[in-house]
Amino acid sequence: MKISSAESVVMEALWRRSPLTSEAIMAEVREPQGWTEGTVKVLISRLLKKKAVGATSEGRRYLYSPLVSRQAYVGSESQGLLDRLFDGRLAPLVAHFSDSDKLSEQDVAELKALIEKIGK
Repeated sequence: MKISSAESVVMEALWRRSPLTSEAIMAEVREPQGWTEGTVKVLISRLLKKKAVGATSEGRRYLYSPLVSRQAYVGSESQGLLDRLFDGRLAPLVAHFSDSDKLSEQDVAELKALIEKIGK
């Protein structure tokens, strides 16, 4: 399932706290994004059609919850990026950031710790 960058903003709100009403989702995402109420409702509708979000009826309103975990989404998006740009390999991605001086000392230390952990 492909979740657009705009839809991912709604998903992030739901991953932080759910279930949420459409009004609560709007309160979280409208102002920072500059979106109208209609835009948020369209995004929720798209996510429902994609089965990324589920809705349960509570009286006259619906409560929305994610049906896709953030971990699964991040995993899929990460693999897609690697596949598209780096032939599915992680090392060229890290090399790209290293070559462009985008890795901080903290990043390097964390990568070294991960590599050491993997090697055990």
